Amino acid sequence: MLSAVVEKMASSKTLVCGKFKLELGLRTHIMGILNRTQDSFSDGGLFFDEKRAVEHALKMAADGADIIDIGGESTRPGAERISVDEELRRVMPLIERLVPVLSIPISIDTTKAEVAREALKAGASIVNDITGLHGDPEMARVVAAANAPVIIMHMQGDPRTMQQNPAYIDLIGELKDFFEYSIDLAKGSGIDPEKILLDPGIGFGKTVEHNLEIIKRLDEFKDLGRPIVIGTSRKSFIGKVLDADVDKRLIGTAATCAAAILRGADIIRVHDIEEMLQVAKMVDSIKEGTIKKDRPIL
Repeated sequence: MLSAVVEKMASSKTLVCGKFKLELGLRTHIMGILNRTQDSFSDGGLFFDEKRAVEHALKMAADGADIIDIGGESTRPGAERISVDEELRRVMPLIERLVPVLSIPISIDTTKAEVAREALKAGASIVNDITGLHGDPEMARVVAAANAPVIIMHMQGDPRTMQQNPAYIDLIGELKDFFEYSIDLAKGSGIDPEKILLDPGIGFGKTVEHNLEIIKRLDEFKDLGRPIVIGTSRKSFIGKVLDADVDKRLIGTAATCAAAILRGADIIRVHDIEEMLQVAKMVDSIKEGTIKKDRPIL
């Protein structure tokens, strides 16, 4: 048992996020989704009101989230872009109100370098870029200047077009090629390689079958040497498999999170913190063969 613990500690990675440290690899971490949007696929409009958004962030933190991921622009299939000014208007008040009261890091979910820059200046400490640093030529330099961690996600196309007949010859091979190229881009721009995380982009230019294959073969991305983030929460592929509307996808989300954790996911990005925390704790305990005691049993 002691040798297993030592091996586990050796494989862990300390992710420094500003004043916070996340010990990835010792347990699964939970990223809570906070969309201040009017048209996100699952919770669009629910937290567009600033007061409700702040309250929801605090509840997610109290429920056990390790990171709060704040976004101001919908990235659902078919979504239209918004201006930098509008995105800043949506996310900056939340960040400014939450930074002084949260004891966990805030991630800014944006494709725009100017939004990332202002969010990081205000106290956010992670950048989550669905374009994998390819959408805005200034993004990599902004991340490097702030010495911030960055989540590099894969997407085929853009939100307006990504679900219009996505196709791959070698799905996993093409994603790995994209990640290798993006990691080189990040390092070449001065981003600390120890602060790069990878997200295969479930639902972003993928069919149902693509999404299922990614989860099934998620462990194949581990040879890239970087922590893996995955977001399956309430997504349409779950609805298509289960014939379930978006508000009936909790169990399907739990199943996909459990499978992803077993295949090596380090961070799961979810809406339902309390429930997915139980999933993570249970699966982590199965992987270790013992009760994980670093979290309270809910």
